[in-house]
Amino acid sequence: MTTENNHSETLAITSFTSGTDMLNAWLGHRRLTRRVIEAFPEDKIFDYSIGGMRPFADMVKELLDISGPGIKGIATDEWPEATGFSNHSAKDVAATKAVLLQLWDQATEEIKTYWPKINEARFQENTLVFGMYEGQVFSSILYFIDNEIHHRAQGTVYLRSLGIEPPAFWNRD
Repeated sequence: MTTENNHSETLAITSFTSGTDMLNAWLGHRRLTRRVIEAFPEDKIFDYSIGGMRPFADMVKELLDISGPGIKGIATDEWPEATGFSNHSAKDVAATKAVLLQLWDQATEEIKTYWPKINEARFQENTLVFGMYEGQVFSSILYFIDNEIHHRAQGTVYLRSLGIEPPAFWNRD
């Protein structure tokens, strides 16, 4: 069956949420992701894998490379060297869960520091994130958040497979 839409309409939606609302929602996700990191046993976070997926620590390192530097780049238009996300900046320094958590907290503080420097109009502007990914600012930020949720879900599967009850997905306090 083919459906054809011959009707063209433009919707003008100025905003469905404020920048502050978006930040608060993301910070809730970051608190939950932090609890998933905390739930991992030290001896599993860096090497446990299922079905060819990366260890959870490698996923966290990717999130560290994206989150704080991404918001700083959006706020300042200064981007770290574009190398993609396969050579993580935290690779050599994050050798323990405690260091991963410390880096997570630092990235969260970086987000909270640079977010207020993004004015509401900036969310609708086009940008070239990390010199590689073009899109509107709001869609780039939603990618950062979606990527975190995706990797947190993988971490949740790992925890369950290890017999560990993961943090409740709905609790973002």
